[in-house]
Amino acid sequence: MNLLENKDDLKGLVDNLNFKEKVDRSLALIEEAYEKYGDNLVVANSLGKDSVAVWDLAKRVNPKIRGFIVTTRFKPKATKLFMNEVTARYPELKIFSNEEQIPDKLYETDPDKCCDILKVKPIRQAVEEMKVKCWVTGLRCTEGRTRTDFTEVEERDKGLIKLNPILIWKEREVWQYLALYQVPVNPLYMQGYRSLGCAPCTHISNDDDERAGRWIGTSKCGGECGIHTRPLINVNGDGI
Repeated sequence: MNLLENKDDLKGLVDNLNFKEKVDRSLALIEEAYEKYGDNLVVANSLGKDSVAVWDLAKRVNPKIRGFIVTTRFKPKATKLFMNEVTARYPELKIFSNEEQIPDKLYETDPDKCCDILKVKPIRQAVEEMKVKCWVTGLRCTEGRTRTDFTEVEERDKGLIKLNPILIWKEREVWQYLALYQVPVNPLYMQGYRSLGCAPCTHISNDDDERAGRWIGTSKCGGECGIHTRPLINVNGDGI
């Protein structure tokens, strides 16, 4: 079966596959994609729980698989320290950031623009510099209200495939995988965070929605930074 061309019902997969079946499916998706794209397959690692699970899955498929991390000036100190630990272990993870000047507290006045400058632009740079044909993410359809319309294999940008190998995993299954395979995680989770981003825009929330603590008090509350919704290639006058 070619999973890269599957049209399976996602809700059925979320509800009916057991943990082992989901792990096996994720590994198979990455393996098929790596066979097809080789070194042009690259993992996006946000250093959150989902990303480190996907990174571990990818390294189980082939230890030569590369990845990139996008960081910003507003990332929490704990995340930056964790990033240094991860990249020391995996030098094939390349760090990208955008240090251009921005207005003070842009994250409050125009959070969409702030994310576009500090997150979307560096990802465009990563895709170009690393010659990415397929990027692998930790996106999950059970994570929040803005993530229900994605598929395991997407081509939102022509010529750039996005693979979401753990799309059908539930939050508890991510933690189950991390515990069983002893994958190191960002220490901020020990404080009660469920979704991690930049410090000013990330808060602890007891809402059922995992992403409810993101961008509280703004139009983006519980939403997206833009890397999964904005074009990443062939952007006229901006990016690549």
